[in-house]
Amino acid sequence: MTVDKADEAPEPAPVPALAKGLRGHPWLTLFAVAIGVMMVALDGTIVAIANPAIQKDLGATFADVQWITNGYFLALAVALITAGKLGDRFGHRQTFLIGVVGFAAASGAIGLSDSIAFVVTFRVLQGLFGALLMPAALGLLRATFPAEKLNMAIGIWGMVIGASTAGGPILGGLLVQHVSWQSVFFINVPVGIIALVLGVVILRDHRAENAPKSFDVVGIALLSAAMFCLVWALIKAPEWGWGAGMTWTFIGASVVSFALFAVWESKVEEPLIPLALFRSVPLSAGVVLMVLMAIAFMGGLFFVTFYLQNVHGMSPVDSGLHLLPLTGMMIIGSPLAGAMITKMGPRIPLAGGMLCTAIAMYGMSTLEAGTGSGLMSIWFALLGLGLAPVMVGATEVIVGNAPMELSGVAGGLQQAAMQIGGSLGTAVLGAVMASKVDSDLPENWADAKLPPLSEAQLDKAAEAVQVGVAPVPPKAPPSVADQITTVAHDTFMSGMGMACLVATGVAVVAVFVAFLTKRGDNAEAGAGVGHI
Repeated sequence: MTVDKADEAPEPAPVPALAKGLRGHPWLTLFAVAIGVMMVALDGTIVAIANPAIQKDLGATFADVQWITNGYFLALAVALITAGKLGDRFGHRQTFLIGVVGFAAASGAIGLSDSIAFVVTFRVLQGLFGALLMPAALGLLRATFPAEKLNMAIGIWGMVIGASTAGGPILGGLLVQHVSWQSVFFINVPVGIIALVLGVVILRDHRAENAPKSFDVVGIALLSAAMFCLVWALIKAPEWGWGAGMTWTFIGASVVSFALFAVWESKVEEPLIPLALFRSVPLSAGVVLMVLMAIAFMGGLFFVTFYLQNVHGMSPVDSGLHLLPLTGMMIIGSPLAGAMITKMGPRIPLAGGMLCTAIAMYGMSTLEAGTGSGLMSIWFALLGLGLAPVMVGATEVIVGNAPMELSGVAGGLQQAAMQIGGSLGTAVLGAVMASKVDSDLPENWADAKLPPLSEAQLDKAAEAVQVGVAPVPPKAPPSVADQITTVAHDTFMSGMGMACLVATGVAVVAVFVAFLTKRGDNAEAGAGVGHI
């Protein structure tokens, strides 16, 4: 690769012979980045299990504990595209290694924290460093693997993310139950050290010939503001209400910021995201598909955990184990999906995957309070089978249809689409659930001839029912407690059923979007770029 003298990196120190043999090896590169990516994906779900213990130990409020999760996802979503640009500018290897070190250090700091303020602060830092790490990992895969093997590599990469996300509650439950809540964070320190050592020895810094040489500071500010306002509105909407002025103020601010960003990007010499990127219909379809998939998956899965724990009375570990069919099918299906996409292109596997997802979500809408584990497992397994080709195929479509010099930005787009989709799914399907519970609970309560409730009592009962908890008074007779539990669980199931039906509709729309995708025009550029 040709570089200007002004931008030329210092002459590297001599590399030992063993490291020379390892450095840049495609499959070892995949192994190295997978270790780092696993930390970020795990922390998206593993912490949910630790929240009750953190709340009790640090005397935190419910709102404080919500910010342990929201702060992480907010930082991750806002910074992903900018972080991808940093990788394109300075090299994905350096960006990945900085992300690994920062993520592990922030994790250790959380474990040592003695106040909720410090926990939330370091969770935000975790999100920022995780944002550096994720697009850089995709950029390294894109640059290292030849086109004919890229789909298989992305398939395994998607398998790691899916398995880590779904396995988080199981690992978190075991650590919290048998060690401490701090161990959930401390475990990232040795994993981070391993990822760092592997990265230093194995990763090779590939850079495109026409990599960006400057920063679009105004574009970064406008996009960050737009993403922040959108995700903030989605996070706070359940508390403020969807019709509240504050909710729509932030949504309006997000729309205005996105519009200003688009205008600015069309004028600046080296934009953060060249708008010409979206002239690629397959790339744009891939981004939309990732959003729709995340809405259906993240939104639906949000209620499933409440269903398993609060309606079926399972422990966190047991509920995680009941999701193993989903995790297992993602682990099996992702590499197979990569092979299928390599052979036949992405359209059929993507459309078939979203069709399986739609059928699975419809099946989950028919679950009842007494449904057995066997039937649940069928729908969970089908959901995992449907998600696998979408995680792999949409990622390849987005990254493969972007120019090599924008592979980091494309990786950031892919991850940002997933984060926004997840936030949208949780918020929108949560609103559907709340609306259905608010509508059905008074009638179901009256039909069961239970003691009438005041409006305030009914609102409080509805809040409990929305997460599958029966609002049984402390001294209620057993017969009344049983009636209240039956009403609460039946009402929750009607709300969950409606939410899953909406997710089904979203997945059906995604089937048609999948037919707009095609194999990446620029995939063959990957393994041929220069390296430093």
